[in-house]
Amino acid sequence: MTALGQLTPRRRITDRVMRIVLAIGTAIALIPLIAVIYYLLSKGLGAWSIDLFTKDPTGNFLGDQGGIKSALLGTIEMVALASAIAIPFGWGVALYLVEYGRKGRFASTVRYFVDVMTGVPSIVFGLFVYATLVLSGWGGSSFSGWKGSVALALLMLPVVTRSAEVVLLLVPDALREAALALGTPRWRVTLRVVLPTALPGLVTGSLLAVARAAGETAPLLFTAAAVNGTTFNLGERMNSLPVQIYNDVQSPSDALVQRAWGSALALVTLILLTTLVARLASRRSRLS
Repeated sequence: MTALGQLTPRRRITDRVMRIVLAIGTAIALIPLIAVIYYLLSKGLGAWSIDLFTKDPTGNFLGDQGGIKSALLGTIEMVALASAIAIPFGWGVALYLVEYGRKGRFASTVRYFVDVMTGVPSIVFGLFVYATLVLSGWGGSSFSGWKGSVALALLMLPVVTRSAEVVLLLVPDALREAALALGTPRWRVTLRVVLPTALPGLVTGSLLAVARAAGETAPLLFTAAAVNGTTFNLGERMNSLPVQIYNDVQSPSDALVQRAWGSALALVTLILLTTLVARLASRRSRLS
């Protein structure tokens, strides 16, 4: 009988082969990521300048074509409003499913529809908001930034809900039972025990939804449209980075295509900075 700390030659060879296979698989999986980052940096950095971030698009084919100021600010505004709508609702639905609904019939029905919404193409959400809010004239007869935020919020909601539910299920039941045994009301257990424990995972899941919403073009084409000038009024048409990239990349002008690469790099950088700030904030709150 072989001792616990010893391996036969056959097992050592199998172990080395599997390690090599896993390393090769990891390298293959990293190739697309490295290629995307390389192309973004090589083609996007050349378009970065002070004017790119401080000037609005002019709409000119020749001459001064401007920058992406309105698109950058519009993306931040619409995604921020969409996050303010989707994240609280998504966390609330997940809390109900995990803490109260459990395996009930209503909770199972909610999970089913959330799963269905997860697979719905983004353009469908844009068409839905277009038909219900834009064409009907509700809240204003024209395209507007807040309608784009509603479409993005619908896109984010199932992602936030499902990721939050998975994270909340990872919280040990012993923590809940210990708090309930002390006579603490269930709502206080949820607020003071479950949520702080699951906060880092909740933030991570929400950031996945934010990243997806920030890069969507189709919903905004039907809801917020596009405008060259900067506006902070969400009740008016609003530009965004995905729509700006979509318009620039179709242009026969090399300068506009170059601006599209710069916009793409700016969008990825914006998502990266948002992720870093949120991670640091959640870690700090957990330590405190």
